[in-house]
Amino acid sequence: MARVALGLGSNLNDRLAHLRRAVLALGAIGTLVGSSSVYETAPVGGPAQGPFLNAVSIIDTARSPETLLAEIRAVERVEGRERRLRWGPRTLDLDLLLYDRDVVDLPGLSIPHPRMLERRFVLVPLLEIWPDAVMPDGAVPSFQGPESSDQEVVRLTVPLSVR
Repeated sequence: MARVALGLGSNLNDRLAHLRRAVLALGAIGTLVGSSSVYETAPVGGPAQGPFLNAVSIIDTARSPETLLAEIRAVERVEGRERRLRWGPRTLDLDLLLYDRDVVDLPGLSIPHPRMLERRFVLVPLLEIWPDAVMPDGAVPSFQGPESSDQEVVRLTVPLSVR
């Protein structure tokens, strides 16, 4: 079993509903360990667009990284994700952030996620739900770095999971 951190984001339509359905789908892919709070954030990069809701979920799974990527892409498609414009608006974005302490470098799949340490909207929820997360090289992720210091992340009081 691998412990996997997945980033969730949405900035189109009913953003919270997209995230909630994604968490339910992740529970079918692996054992859901937990999910962070929901955070509202401004988009980073790409065209002008509305704010995102972001969160991180942790699952334990026996699936390979490649299989997991295919399954989360299917979840995105169910939620209406269309990959037309890089970093454009999207109904649902699911990113493989960490897969245990493994490094994966394949066409279309890089783990750890190559830009996660530059993005407060990833690091804040990641460290909330998995405070002892460690990068493959043994480094401890931190959201105190200069790369993300100007990125505002606002914690919302809405629950991500619906029981």
